Amino acid sequence: MRIQRGGPLAAGIALCLGALTACGGSSGTPAGGETAIPPRAGGPSAVGKSPAAAKGDASALDGKVIVIDPGHNGGNADHPDEINKQVKIGNGSKACDTTGTESNDGYPEHAFTWDVSKRLAKLLQAEGAEVTLTRKNDKGVGPCITERAEVGNRLKADAAVSIHADGARASAHGFHIIEPIAVGGNAGMVPGSRKLGEALRDAYHQGTGMAYSNYLGEEGRDRRNDLGGLNLSSVPKVFVECGNMRNKNDAAKLASASFRQRIAESLTEGLKTYLK
Repeated sequence: MRIQRGGPLAAGIALCLGALTACGGSSGTPAGGETAIPPRAGGPSAVGKSPAAAKGDASALDGKVIVIDPGHNGGNADHPDEINKQVKIGNGSKACDTTGTESNDGYPEHAFTWDVSKRLAKLLQAEGAEVTLTRKNDKGVGPCITERAEVGNRLKADAAVSIHADGARASAHGFHIIEPIAVGGNAGMVPGSRKLGEALRDAYHQGTGMAYSNYLGEEGRDRRNDLGGLNLSSVPKVFVECGNMRNKNDAAKLASASFRQRIAESLTEGLKTYLK
């Protein structure tokens, strides 16, 4: 998630996962106005349910509220004034959002995170979870990192996951989970976030075969206090850096639709482990 992102704008919006279409809603928030919280996605239909859900067996995700935050947005690069506006992140200020990174052959992080998030949301909904995405498509601007955090807070989410991919040096490879450090207001969610991070780390590693990051963190886990999405969250939340888009081998995996499906399946298993 290197490169720049940014801009005040759309409030988070839920995605109606049954047909994988956006539910609609406000695309912007007036300065100083209250963030519009997207409606929750409806309950799962019989079609597309997991085997356990189809048989009526209880799922660890049944009725759980989960927020998925697809990093960046496709319109950010064309709106630098919006995304570069400074917002308070609990222990300082930072740009509203950034553009994200991309692979050397031009596959953008924002498109990757959107695709993985849709796949993940569909799987979670099939398990009975109430799923909300923080943006409604990959053509808008923002929303600001403050707004992204607020979606989970207002919904009192059982878990929130921000999907990203990194833009480190070419020799760097592997995935890592970013967990919060207490900066004041988020102190209560830190223990739960670390448990969430461990569950997702284990499931991602096992399900995708991706190596732990060789450039950040230890054994696939890092902790930071400079991310507004974590600093401002009152519910358990982590970032998943799914790989390094500037590394040839990682980028090839992230560009593969079948591998993105494995990512979604792995994160689903991690959430089931955390929420059981």
